[in-house]
Amino acid sequence: MSKSMNFKINHPDINIEKRQQIKQWMQQCRAATLALFEGIDYDTFCHQAHPDFSPIGWHLGHIAFTESLWLLERCAGMPSIFSQEYRRLYAADGLPKTERVKLPTLEQTCDYLDKVRTQVFNYLEIAPLDEQERLWRFLLQHESQHCETIILLLKLQYAAAINRLIKTKSNYQLPITNYPMVEIPAGEFDMGNNSIDALDNERPRHRVYLDSYSIDQYPVTCKQYREFMEAGGYQNSKWWSDKGWQWLPENSVTKPLYWIDNSAWDNHPVCGVSWYEAEAYANFVGKRLPTEAEWEKAASWNPESGRCSTYPWGEIILDSQLCNNNHQIWQTTPVNAYPAGKSACGCYDMLGNVWEWTSTWFDRYDGFVSYPYPGYSQSYFDGKHRVLKGGSWATRAWAMRCSFRNWYYPGVREILAGFRCVSY
Repeated sequence: MSKSMNFKINHPDINIEKRQQIKQWMQQCRAATLALFEGIDYDTFCHQAHPDFSPIGWHLGHIAFTESLWLLERCAGMPSIFSQEYRRLYAADGLPKTERVKLPTLEQTCDYLDKVRTQVFNYLEIAPLDEQERLWRFLLQHESQHCETIILLLKLQYAAAINRLIKTKSNYQLPITNYPMVEIPAGEFDMGNNSIDALDNERPRHRVYLDSYSIDQYPVTCKQYREFMEAGGYQNSKWWSDKGWQWLPENSVTKPLYWIDNSAWDNHPVCGVSWYEAEAYANFVGKRLPTEAEWEKAASWNPESGRCSTYPWGEIILDSQLCNNNHQIWQTTPVNAYPAGKSACGCYDMLGNVWEWTSTWFDRYDGFVSYPYPGYSQSYFDGKHRVLKGGSWATRAWAMRCSFRNWYYPGVREILAGFRCVSY
């Protein structure tokens, strides 16, 4: 890889369209990132809204730092524009989260973003994409994932900002008269993803056999979950695992974190529940949470062709008619609002709206190879994180596909998560 930004290409650039596409994606992603900070004051910028998460301003600076580290320093061989102090501040393994509250201003942080991005786009003109394209796509997803974290932190600490952005058009109701289950026949399917977009924990694609099972056509709705609450679900230990029942009083939980006690939300998916709450509800209705493989087969497998697709609806790139994503609306939508986006098996809302808990512990697939560094996924193969699938209303398109894997501790409820069930 060239150490000089003045390197001349002496042969036709076969990657010119690819360079243009990556640049366009990065510009679109960054514009959406910066829009999140419009009107944000310095206190909000630096405030740690929850002990498990860094301030929103840290996430913005970390985006610039990571882009500079991988593309400019490690690929282009350029010196860092970040001082040692700032490197320690913005590195993922640097300061503890509680010490990330003394930050440069928004204006200063945006200046870092601009300086890095200018050099990145200069380097993009000569970068050997045949070798590096996967890394560029990884960084696009990296920014997208941090922006979803920024959104949930805004939701936690700055509700007024979220309420201003909610679009009233999403408040319509489509009547749901029953909550059917979809039967998935026994057989093999291809799980995981080998595409250039796939993160290391999605690889390699592999064949999995599953016995037949039935899965909820929709995520569990607020109306359904209210029945659990009104039946004393949070007060009766019979529905809870031992760890869940211990977690409940320790966290003073009596309802989902983002619960709105209004029947207008009946058809929306329940949002802001921990894995323990999802498990308790499943026990209450005599069902269970799906395994990751069961969820992914219902989302991606086409029983007619016998093949799997990137998205539930096929290979068509996401748009606003297929699912609720990319913080277009800033809230959930009714679970049956996107019929064009249902899977070939007949399940709705498999992508977007809310992340969905599964019963699976996050772990490597056979043949796993870490990328771009061991700590990205490998550090979390500890038997303490449950897999979530599907994305939420805040997830950007670059980080959405049936094979995408999210992971959190089972007691976390700040993420925009719901669930669906399968029958025994």
